[in-house]
Amino acid sequence: MSLINFDKRFAEAVANGMKQQTIRKRRKRPIEAGDRLYFYTGLRTKEAKKIGEGVCSRVSNITIDWQSIRLGKCYLTQQQRDGVIWADGFTYLFQFVDWFQQHYGLPFEGVLIEWEPI
Repeated sequence: MSLINFDKRFAEAVANGMKQQTIRKRRKRPIEAGDRLYFYTGLRTKEAKKIGEGVCSRVSNITIDWQSIRLGKCYLTQQQRDGVIWADGFTYLFQFVDWFQQHYGLPFEGVLIEWEPI
């Protein structure tokens, strides 16, 4: 069982099933395929709200920098990159990269977690 907190910006897309992936820093106890996931917004606040559940279908290492995205050891093509960006709730590469720069710094190394909604 793993709790995943989402910014309000992404909460509706998670709740309605439009967003079925997230990119996170590595955890002390990693999420693995088959794990049950519980999605929240406002976790650890008075406004905490459960927005959904899912089962992890895949976890992949991801590296993001200003010019590229790498899943595992493979650099993504522009079409693949755009698919990851869109599925994560962003419209443009610049928005996506800028968000990671502001929150974590670049290059960012973490995991791409994908799930099937319950």
